[in-house]
Amino acid sequence: MTESQRPSGEYPMYPSYGNGDAAYPPPPSYQPVQPVAMGSGTTVWPAPGTADGYAGGGAGHGGGGLHGLPQAAPEPAPSRRRVRRPVALLAAVAIAASIVGGGTATVIGQLTDNGTNGTAGSVVPGTTVSQSSKGTVSGVAAALAPTIVEIGATSTAGQSTGSGVVITSDGEIVTNNHVIADATSIEVTLSTGKKYTAEVLGTDPDKDLALIKLQGASGLKTATLGDSSQVAVGDQVVAIGSPEGLTGTVTSGIVSALDRDVTVAKDGDSGNGSGQGQGQGGQGGGQQWPFEFGGQQFNGDTGDSTTTYKAIQTDASLNPGNSGGALINMNGEIIGINSAMYSASSASSSAGSVGLGFAIPVNTLKADLDTLRAGDSS
Repeated sequence: MTESQRPSGEYPMYPSYGNGDAAYPPPPSYQPVQPVAMGSGTTVWPAPGTADGYAGGGAGHGGGGLHGLPQAAPEPAPSRRRVRRPVALLAAVAIAASIVGGGTATVIGQLTDNGTNGTAGSVVPGTTVSQSSKGTVSGVAAALAPTIVEIGATSTAGQSTGSGVVITSDGEIVTNNHVIADATSIEVTLSTGKKYTAEVLGTDPDKDLALIKLQGASGLKTATLGDSSQVAVGDQVVAIGSPEGLTGTVTSGIVSALDRDVTVAKDGDSGNGSGQGQGQGGQGGGQQWPFEFGGQQFNGDTGDSTTTYKAIQTDASLNPGNSGGALINMNGEIIGINSAMYSASSASSSAGSVGLGFAIPVNTLKADLDTLRAGDSS
């Protein structure tokens, strides 16, 4: 039996590590550093070299006995950082949202500004077609008929009948110059049958446009002046006027051509000595609505004093009395002022349109409104 060489109650002997003594160290005389729980989710490690860092860190350790050993790094305060980062992110998002919102408002403002002024390329607000009826001839007719009037002009040359478009609620009406040229008196009949006398505010014979004003009118429905630069060949259109004195007559068709050079007389005389105005409705017989196109004269002699303009061509039926009335798109916007037509026969006032009608582009009118209101004429 082998006897134990260890004295009773002593540690076993281990090889020497150079000092000749037993190498295995006794248990440490201090407690290991312990973490301190500060609250939910937070742990604090005491700093080394302090009494809090070592329980029993007295003589022989001097609070620095573990300086040579690696210490556990204190845990970060996660709750504080996790709060700050989302707050900063939310602030950045809020700033970005305000910038985007401001930019959006600016863009919306720029887009909705179109149509709030009277420049030639914008829409001048007035009566429009209801959303449920938009795109239909009946919807356009119902909405715009109250804005189209019949004009009866009396001059030394005789009686003429034409049409006009109401553009202000107090009775400003646009028509052709040749309808009211040289008139000594003007009577206007609304779609309701109510009659007004009118006076001429201004004329522009070179553009065959005139502006008259009803006396004592208020609260009238007004037409929307659209943008003729957006008109395309093939667009569906509606014409409203008073052909042959038949107030509020509606016809429809398409835009069949653009930029036609149409020549018409500057004054109310047709130039053939008949003494009847171009816009006459046939009541007195005689010549009707003469014009010139491509070097040829139609419906009679245009005379010596003429003017030429770029016109919208339409196949919507136009007849004597439509002159000065409206050519309208399917949104209910005026795109032209009807001004000339081709008749199959120049010998009879009963001859009607054969699908060749012409209208002054509405942008020409809008560009000329200030001149007409100022009473200037060329």
